[in-house]
Amino acid sequence: MRRVAPAVLSTALALTLAGCGSAASGGGGTEQAARAAQSPSARPATITVEANNGKVEVPTDPQRVVALDNSSFETLKAFGITPVAAPKQLLPENLKEWADDGDILDVGTHREPKLEVVAQAQPDLIVGGKRFQKVTANLQKVAPVIDLAPSTEKAGYVDALKKQTRTLGEIFGKQAEANKLVADLDAAVAAAAEKSNGQTAFLANHNGGKIDNGAGRIGVLLQPLKVTDVFGTAANNESVHQDSGLAPETVAQKNPDLMIVMDRDAAVSSTRDTATPASQTVAAQKAWSDTTFMKNDAIVYLADNFYVTEGIQAYTDAYTKIADALGVSAGATS
Repeated sequence: MRRVAPAVLSTALALTLAGCGSAASGGGGTEQAARAAQSPSARPATITVEANNGKVEVPTDPQRVVALDNSSFETLKAFGITPVAAPKQLLPENLKEWADDGDILDVGTHREPKLEVVAQAQPDLIVGGKRFQKVTANLQKVAPVIDLAPSTEKAGYVDALKKQTRTLGEIFGKQAEANKLVADLDAAVAAAAEKSNGQTAFLANHNGGKIDNGAGRIGVLLQPLKVTDVFGTAANNESVHQDSGLAPETVAQKNPDLMIVMDRDAAVSSTRDTATPASQTVAAQKAWSDTTFMKNDAIVYLADNFYVTEGIQAYTDAYTKIADALGVSAGATS
């Protein structure tokens, strides 16, 4: 059923919606509609899910989905969902097909969200949260919003990823696919946990061609492991945008067993094509030549798009790499 703009939107927007007719029908409805047509009575029309923004009644097999939460992008794609609107500037490289799809409307960024474009897309469901959390109340005036995004400032990130994945699987009738993603994550975490036995780690962020403390963003990686952050940094999402002035010599003095690197430069659209790779910046740090992590090559480089994904696939890949690095570290010290 066609959605009309809520009264709180401007008259101009209402006229736009009235005139757009079927023009907004491109993008993500085709595969979802075909799937729903195969078994129209197999599932209830709506279900109630527990989200960060409370209990939300949502349609099952929604035909028109606005995707705003970066931690769920890859899962939606894995479920065969093509959104009708998304923040194209925030899409990772592996979702370039969404960015290039003219039928997918661009809602701008979280700093300047285009709420009128969200309304124009006439969604049945908005997958919000994370960077778009501050506009949830406004989005709810357009369509049901589910914020399932895990928070790096809270404990239980891995469990939150699993809940997010299973809930999306239930909404879209993709329970089997969701369970496979959860099983893969569990296996990767278990492998890393088995090899962790009190090691220390430096959690780094590569930003502006410099290596800084990134624990405020990626510290949650250590939650299920027996690994200690050498700087004991509190979670702080904004810390990755700032230069703390951390000196390479300070890291060398801590002499961690392991180094985990998030390359923000490689992920951000404005810098990723010209940025120096994090591995090159790390290799240039002469102060680290005698550190344990350099001698043992116990360095984990998270996927280049980690900063703009942070979903279950990104964390599965991260724990797989961490398990390998912890194995190297354990072998070197045994």
